[in-house]
Amino acid sequence: MRSGHSRGRLLTAAVGLVLLVGGFAWAVTDLPGFGHYHHRYGAYLAQHSVPQRAATNSVNVITFDYRGFDTLGEEFILFVAVVGVVVLLRRIRGEEEEGDEGAGEEQPRASESLRWLGVASAAPIAVIGGYVVTHGQLTPGGGFQGGVILMAAITVVFVAGEFMLLLRLRARAQLLEMGEAVGAAGLGVLGFAGLIATGIFFKNFLPHGSRGELFSGGFLFIANLAVGIEVAGAILMVLSELLDQRLLRRRS
Repeated sequence: MRSGHSRGRLLTAAVGLVLLVGGFAWAVTDLPGFGHYHHRYGAYLAQHSVPQRAATNSVNVITFDYRGFDTLGEEFILFVAVVGVVVLLRRIRGEEEEGDEGAGEEQPRASESLRWLGVASAAPIAVIGGYVVTHGQLTPGGGFQGGVILMAAITVVFVAGEFMLLLRLRARAQLLEMGEAVGAAGLGVLGFAGLIATGIFFKNFLPHGSRGELFSGGFLFIANLAVGIEVAGAILMVLSELLDQRLLRRRS
């Protein structure tokens, strides 16, 4: 009986995989060739996005300005996904735990050289992440990429075996949740601010400044900062919950 159920699941999975791959293959057959996009919207953005917004990164201008509403949806997809992961992991470990303060002391320490390398790398990685976030409208990067780099600074500390630092972060889970929520809401607030100021949702209502300046591009600087905070907070929340699972397995 169990073998029959397994075969049924495998057959269902195989049919689903074939349909999925076939659907993707059918979808790409009608795509224009690389470098042969002729739609007027793409041509307009390629020609006017940089001069109209006084920025130098046209991809960032399109992402957070011309198509800012799409980016808002992508940000909230990440927000909901992280909330779902955190809820599942917290349900596994239970609502009440004791002895967490001393759990980190029982963990095997990494080698001395790895610990020093991890701690020494954290600050430079954090600086690079902050630069990528705040200069998204000027150079390749932005809030999504910079947020990931910012959390890489915490990840190297975790890899180096400094569990106690991450335990302190985990103990302040409410602050992490607030940071992620503030970052996610920040982009939405910009949309409504444009609606209030100009009557158009997500209208770039701030002065664009001069090309090449840090605060050029209107609200692009604020949008990148909000997304960077949200992405960084989201990854840190998942990291802290995964650390919990690791510590629980070691104690058991």
